[in-house]
Amino acid sequence: MSSYTSPSSTSSAGRASLSWQEKLQDRCQAARMRAPVFNIVSDRRGGRTAWSSTVTVEGQHVAARYWYDGQYVNNAREDAAEVALQQLFPALESPTQGVRRMYGTVTSG
Repeated sequence: MSSYTSPSSTSSAGRASLSWQEKLQDRCQAARMRAPVFNIVSDRRGGRTAWSSTVTVEGQHVAARYWYDGQYVNNAREDAAEVALQQLFPALESPTQGVRRMYGTVTSG
């Protein structure tokens, strides 16, 4: 079984940023969990094949949101990693929740 490491992307400020796959791997490592395992899936659609990904973290399977053309299979892994981070490691508080607590819920009358 081979492992794929994607190159880091670069932000407009010139600093290297981590891919979603790297962020997920780092978060799992920090939580002392086993490394995420990505699986590529395909679906024949007419004359073409669509590709997607799932990722398994500690026995929990998380699917990517979208299907991709074959040349963009890494995007499917990125999508699955992003969804896994959101589902398995939810942020303690979103920025808008803090604003609501500070100012109260605004309603129009």
